[in-house]
Amino acid sequence: MPRKSRDDWTEAALDALRRGGIDAVRVETLAADLGVTKGSFYHHFDNRRSLLEAMLIRWERIGTDAIIAMVNEGAGDPIDQLRTLLRVATASSPGGADVDARLRAWASIDIDVADTIARVDAKRIAYVVDLLVASGVPQRQAKLRSAALYRMLIGEYVWRSSGGPRATPAFLDEVLDMVTASG
Repeated sequence: MPRKSRDDWTEAALDALRRGGIDAVRVETLAADLGVTKGSFYHHFDNRRSLLEAMLIRWERIGTDAIIAMVNEGAGDPIDQLRTLLRVATASSPGGADVDARLRAWASIDIDVADTIARVDAKRIAYVVDLLVASGVPQRQAKLRSAALYRMLIGEYVWRSSGGPRATPAFLDEVLDMVTASG
């Protein structure tokens, strides 16, 4: 039987969440999907809740911290960085939009998840505020525009998770022009 790492379990759990929501994240089902015993699970996690916490940590690390680091490493002015951010945030990552929508649904019934998502949302919004301010948008306007942009992206994820079309690069450029416009 192949050995599975903590990350393998966490990825399998995120995939189960994407496919069926939080109720689909079951140790027995994941073990079968991974081709291992439940003992493998208990080698890496104390209980299901610790797996769920690991899922949230991985979601934040990959969906926020890694993206911010990549955008920061890229060349360009703040507008170019915002363009890159929008492209990456709406890129075709397998199940990315579905995971985000499922996490938000889970947050509606779990206060700890809601707190994590609120913290991550605040981090993401603050990052865009900083880029907007660096591009010349006044702080007050930057906060409002960042929140509006973020709400649009969440709507994009929900829309795509229910079969809607992906935002095109041209659409994203128009949105960026609106968000960064003076006045």
